[in-house]
Amino acid sequence: MYIDTPFEIAGRQFRSRLMVGTGKYAGNREMVEAITASGAEIVTVAVRRVDLDRSKEESVLHHLSPDNFFLLANTAGCYTADEAVRYARLGREAGFNDFVKLEVIGDRETLLPDVAGLLEATRILVAEGFTVLAYTNDDLITALRLEQAGAAAVMPLASPIGSGLGMLNPYSIRTIKSRLSVPVVVDAGVGTASDACIVMEQGVDGILMNTALAAADEPVAMAHAMKLATEAGRAAYLAGRMPRREVAVPSSPELGMLA
Repeated sequence: MYIDTPFEIAGRQFRSRLMVGTGKYAGNREMVEAITASGAEIVTVAVRRVDLDRSKEESVLHHLSPDNFFLLANTAGCYTADEAVRYARLGREAGFNDFVKLEVIGDRETLLPDVAGLLEATRILVAEGFTVLAYTNDDLITALRLEQAGAAAVMPLASPIGSGLGMLNPYSIRTIKSRLSVPVVVDAGVGTASDACIVMEQGVDGILMNTALAAADEPVAMAHAMKLATEAGRAAYLAGRMPRREVAVPSSPELGMLA
């Protein structure tokens, strides 16, 4: 039986290493069913893209009780540091906690991060008491700079947002994880359960996804598959894989075989 360490961000422990978003679902009922099936505790909500009035039934927040989920405001759709900081503050004023998933997008076509804007916004929000989880590219130097700027977790992409391409550069993800002291949570690009399992096998602390669930033919079934894949990938990492060889090695010893 393997023994795992708790998944912890800024002193707060979470049960599941899978984090999920709330966008792109056909309806709120499907969203809640998929999130529940995923087993995720942390659920991200785009402050800029949702109605923050919890009393309205059509609002995403109406269906997500803070008693059941840890609601993580995110700054999706922000293209400057100023915008990201403004919407992070708005989320806190609207009743979210001090945690924020920080996104500063640099390009509308690829949706890749604006590194300079991300670093600027991280420094500002950390100074204001936010716990920043910074979405970034898979570059080690950027990840190190974000940690130095006070980010409580760094979230490198597996591949571009919504692409479903899976992890394109496992070496970069492993390197970031090996060099940082704060948690590393891979975000964006996972398309199916095997992608999630491979990501977790790199030893990262967690994984965040949205489109992979919402855009599946059966989002609830995919959410359940992602739950199992995240757990399997983590268990495989802790177990330690067999070495790769370029020659065959029999699984049973030849010594003592019957003639």
